[in-house]
Amino acid sequence: MQYRQLGSTGLRVSTVGLGTNNFGFRMDEESSLRVAKFAVDQGINFFDTANSYGRGLSEERIGKALKGIRQDVIIATKVGNPMGDGTNDRGASRYHIMQQVEDSLRLLQTDYIDLYQIHRPDPNTPIEETLRALDDLVHQGKVRYIGGSNYNGWQTAEAVLKARALGLNEFVTMQPEYNMLNRSIEAELLPFCDKYNIGILPYFPLASGFLTGKYLQGQEAPEGTRLAGNERAKENTLTDKNFSILSKLSKFAEDRGHPMVELAIAWLLAKPAVSSVIAGATKEEQVTANVKASDWDLTESEMDELEALLSGEA
Repeated sequence: MQYRQLGSTGLRVSTVGLGTNNFGFRMDEESSLRVAKFAVDQGINFFDTANSYGRGLSEERIGKALKGIRQDVIIATKVGNPMGDGTNDRGASRYHIMQQVEDSLRLLQTDYIDLYQIHRPDPNTPIEETLRALDDLVHQGKVRYIGGSNYNGWQTAEAVLKARALGLNEFVTMQPEYNMLNRSIEAELLPFCDKYNIGILPYFPLASGFLTGKYLQGQEAPEGTRLAGNERAKENTLTDKNFSILSKLSKFAEDRGHPMVELAIAWLLAKPAVSSVIAGATKEEQVTANVKASDWDLTESEMDELEALLSGEA
């Protein structure tokens, strides 16, 4: 396993992290704990979760799995998604943040969170209120670093520049959806993060499993997969164009003795702004496959060839 700096911080994280959304939805406690502990054994030290994953279930299971080795791992969680039906049971207000951080600390069985992220922009809360609340948590020692998720370019710029103007702790990471098929962040967000040394933490690196080859052209998505019954996926992901690209990418990987999963993650890690790739796993063998990708350093010429494949020029 390789390790990188988390954005501009002195914190080093595994280049492949474990995304634990499944811990709160698709997996039982036994398998969640087993996969988490196996990930540690494979060198993964970065675990990403959110309070909304299973309404605290993912955080609770991470707390159990990492108990006793807390000092050896980096835990990132998020706040902002709905946690109830009440008017204030969501968002990035001081009220909600201060309430939810205590619940996350309790469930994670820790007295500090390494990276506390706003799950998505809150249009109803001034960014200054959010930043001041997060800054207070850092000064209280409950949070070490702060970041965002699902922000676009201008929203990230607003948050970072506002924090600098006010002398507050600023976002050191941004977690967007980013993969070989969804490159929308390359227009504005990625260049900004690269310029200001904000670590990118891509989620859905395998395009919800599409880049693993589990979906077949002309057939319905298999039951139980992330894209099953998703009409939007059919329009945006399960397209003839994407299947054509996937075929070329798979051959590129196969010619070099690697599976497609490794190529998808290695391609992201070739981007300098990427600190760690958030890769989910429900089985130990998936963790192993994700970890192996961190050892593949794509050359500049290989990246150029991949760019041609992805842009349809080859």
